[in-house]
Amino acid sequence: MGIKSFKPVTPSLRNTELLTNEEITKSSPERKLLAPLKKNAGRNSYGRITVRHHGGGNRRKYRIIDFKRNKVDMEATVIGIEYDPNRTANIALIEYEDKERAYIIAPLGLKDGDKVISSDKADIKIGNCLPISSIPVGTMIYNIELHKGQGAKLVRSAGMSAQLMAKEGKYAHVRMPSGEMRLILVDCRACIGQVGNLDHENVSLGKAGRKRHMGIRPTVRGSVMNPVDHPHGGGEGRAPVGHAGPMTPWGKPALGYKTRKSKHRTDKYIIKRRNKK
Repeated sequence: MGIKSFKPVTPSLRNTELLTNEEITKSSPERKLLAPLKKNAGRNSYGRITVRHHGGGNRRKYRIIDFKRNKVDMEATVIGIEYDPNRTANIALIEYEDKERAYIIAPLGLKDGDKVISSDKADIKIGNCLPISSIPVGTMIYNIELHKGQGAKLVRSAGMSAQLMAKEGKYAHVRMPSGEMRLILVDCRACIGQVGNLDHENVSLGKAGRKRHMGIRPTVRGSVMNPVDHPHGGGEGRAPVGHAGPMTPWGKPALGYKTRKSKHRTDKYIIKRRNKK
């Protein structure tokens, strides 16, 4: 999928770069696979804002994605590739031999009319779903389960892929997109290939209004607030932060601060941390 730019006939179009959407072949969603999506503008049950900068945005329905792929040994045909407003990746509508339809995350290279299957003995082909024990070492995979039967939890966003590095006993060594090396049970399922919509990271929205359409409200800089409202606030004119490093509104370090617990129960499954040799 390519990127298109525009003639700068307005200030916002000068900086706008959007997707050409060549992969998308189906414009309207499957009505039976839609679910209502309620907005809460970042508020909890008491009506208090617990997540800042949420609110407004265009109305949208949730597309029910089949992350489990538990319709085993039944071939399905790809009917169309669709846009999903709830995720960065595109989705593919598939129809099984018994005429049941489902949505799956669309991998790179999947086209209308292609056949996909979820099976222990499936071919190593884009879009097929297999247990990790049946996938050859070195294969690029996505849509990876963490626990058998719970559905895919890892590597689901646009352009992402992990690599199966080794298999040892009941665990497989998988290199995640972040560079982290992780142990995953070989009974867990994964899909072959790489998530599509590679150019999503190159999109430039061009104007503030598009951010509002996505349900994201403006962010006020801490340096223009008063000291009572933010650690960066106060001072005469444009004052520096006044701390060793940037801070959140609640006084916690904002950059380079590790938020993961030092003794997390899943540490034993991480062989190598990301960004470390």
